[in-house]
Amino acid sequence: MALRGHLLLRGLLHSTLRNVSVIQTTCNRTPTLVSHVRTITSSHTAFAARRKNDNVDEKTSMTIQGFFSSKEKNKDVFMVACDAFRTRGPQLRGHVEFIYAAMKNMEDFGVHKDLEVYKKILDLMPKGKMIPTNIFQQEFMHYPRQQQCAIDCLEQMELNGVLPDSETEMILRNTFGKHSHPVSKFGRMMYWMPKFKNASPWPIPASPPNDALELAQLAVARMCTVDPSSSVTVLQTNTVEDAIDDTWIVSGQSLTQQKLVEELPVDQPIKVEGPFRIFLRDKLVGYFILRAEARPPPEPIKREVVDDVGSLKFWFTGEVDPEEETNLGRPVSVHEQEDGIILGVCATGTSSRDSLLSWVRLLETTNPNLANIPVLFTQASPIGEVMAIDQLSNKSETATIPT
Repeated sequence: MALRGHLLLRGLLHSTLRNVSVIQTTCNRTPTLVSHVRTITSSHTAFAARRKNDNVDEKTSMTIQGFFSSKEKNKDVFMVACDAFRTRGPQLRGHVEFIYAAMKNMEDFGVHKDLEVYKKILDLMPKGKMIPTNIFQQEFMHYPRQQQCAIDCLEQMELNGVLPDSETEMILRNTFGKHSHPVSKFGRMMYWMPKFKNASPWPIPASPPNDALELAQLAVARMCTVDPSSSVTVLQTNTVEDAIDDTWIVSGQSLTQQKLVEELPVDQPIKVEGPFRIFLRDKLVGYFILRAEARPPPEPIKREVVDDVGSLKFWFTGEVDPEEETNLGRPVSVHEQEDGIILGVCATGTSSRDSLLSWVRLLETTNPNLANIPVLFTQASPIGEVMAIDQLSNKSETATIPT
């Protein structure tokens, strides 16, 4: 009996200890389950927040595009759009997106070369809070998205030839601080842009004319500066007999080129080639040249090897051999190039073959020998605003003036 009671007591104690271990295991697993539930809940919340932010960005971009959806596009409308954005609140939320949208639409409004407009959009950034307070923020580009936006705006100014002023510097300093990257970009622009602005020996107006005749005169005069004796004349095709086109011709030729025309043999044809392109800022002009074949280079002087050192000449005093005096070559002008001799240049209102034929006929008044020389017309496809519009193919066309 005592043995049976001992065994029952032992079994009861063992089952009690097993239940206690199960309860402890369950208690230990409960925090893990709770942490998993918490993780799933936080992920769902983050996804919902991200989706909400995407919707806000889409609404913001659509709202910003609405500022520039006006049918009337000019400077006043653009400035009103900037003022309307400023009234949204003191935080100016979405100012980076608005500035990029404004830079994208500036050319459509015709203000991409206006300094006042660039200062207006740079001034839309909030002041004070983006100024770095220590050296680490200065080096590692404090508020990088806003600073890069300002740098992109300055680069667009540089590409369009807009020179900033001291007011632009004050706007950048009040926004990003004295030692920020946009202010450094402003300093580089102020150093280099004035140097390159007046470096060209052929100055062009800041706003080139829209008239094709004025553009052609500027282009031909610019190309004729290689010879001081060149003259630019405006001719009319209606003065030529049997001319079909009634247009203008801007012709450029120098006295040296006229002498080269008189020296040409009458059995070798010359060519009218083009159109070629020349840019006056953002304006394109097509021009044509009258070209002859290049002259063969002079034969090299044959020198005999003489071992007698007693007949040496003092070349450094100007003493030369009689043979060398007779073998001196003719000086080559700037119009005689390796690929041919340029005899004239022109730009016409229609760039048609008939207008070029009229140009050659008009050149005969100052170049009588031109009437005896066959002329070939090699005309490619038209390009640009003043190019021909009556060409049917892109292949070269060749015609000959009957002599």
